[in-house]
Amino acid sequence: MNNKRNLKPVGNWFGQEILPGESCHVKLPVSENSSSMTVEIPIHIRRSENNGPVIFVTAALHGDEINGTGAIHQLIQDESFQLQKGTLILVPVLNILAFDRHSRYLPDRRDLNRSFPGSSEGSLAGRMARIIFDEIVSRCDYGIDLHTAAVRRTNYPNVRGDLSNPKVLKLAQSFGSEIIINGKGPQGGLRTEACKSGCPTIIMEGGEVWKVEPGIVESAVRGIKNVLRGLEMLDGPNESPDYQVIIEKSKWIRAERGGFLQFHIKPGDLIEEGQALATNTTLLGDERNIIYSPFDAVVIGMTTLPAISPGEPICNLGELPKGCKASELRKLRLDEDGLETRLSEDLASNILVVEAPPD
Repeated sequence: MNNKRNLKPVGNWFGQEILPGESCHVKLPVSENSSSMTVEIPIHIRRSENNGPVIFVTAALHGDEINGTGAIHQLIQDESFQLQKGTLILVPVLNILAFDRHSRYLPDRRDLNRSFPGSSEGSLAGRMARIIFDEIVSRCDYGIDLHTAAVRRTNYPNVRGDLSNPKVLKLAQSFGSEIIINGKGPQGGLRTEACKSGCPTIIMEGGEVWKVEPGIVESAVRGIKNVLRGLEMLDGPNESPDYQVIIEKSKWIRAERGGFLQFHIKPGDLIEEGQALATNTTLLGDERNIIYSPFDAVVIGMTTLPAISPGEPICNLGELPKGCKASELRKLRLDEDGLETRLSEDLASNILVVEAPPD
């Protein structure tokens, strides 16, 4: 890891001084549009009266993934939310050009989350990435980036990070999600490059595009506050589920035949090897084949579109660690009867789940 970092003064943001104990809205110029107007990212900065870590929370790095935008809105508007130390940088929409187009991608069709740390002389995506990296990431000690599933999919809330980095592991565990997925992240990704530069960063994935889902927002806000408590930036006890599972291996289960799916699972379900995931039928309802789980797993995400062609994804399964039984985790979740139980039911409201056929 490269730990040589050029941290800029926290108090000065684009010529605007923010004193200890102050909160302020600022704007970061990142580009110009074809009408020669400046494109700016709106940012909320909150400084404690006491020195401490600087952490960024970003959303809508993919412009259609706005659940995180709703979560950051709640934090900005919460008057009872008082930092004990440090500085919090809240960015409700990072990819403003894609957000305005209701699109995942920038107008040049590039993925901003594959363009970091960027280049001041590169493409539109590269230039935006360079400014964001220099002006936001380089000021911070830690980062949280909020995402959703891609179009026509939904994700059960989970946290992802390179757990070989002890500081990333601590962030991921502090967040308080049931599911933590270990991985370095894609080349050119914000969290990947932030970690390389010495700013440990995690992402949260949850819900669908083009929506602000109450349960996902609640989960994100809870997790952000948990991280701040773990860094001693916020008072109060952590709020977390009764268990956490670290997933080292996940697999997208894909259709072998075309058809119309009848789902037998929902996001977040804890399932056993050999359990029926979906029945593939003709448009008249005749069974073509049944898809089964290859291992004990948690349903990390799944398609919301039942019309399927060969090779298309059905669900993303996270393999449970050895010795971790799905039945025991299910019981813990039911005994708790908290946010995680509600989330699984809420996310399933966008798909039709039917009982699996008898063996």
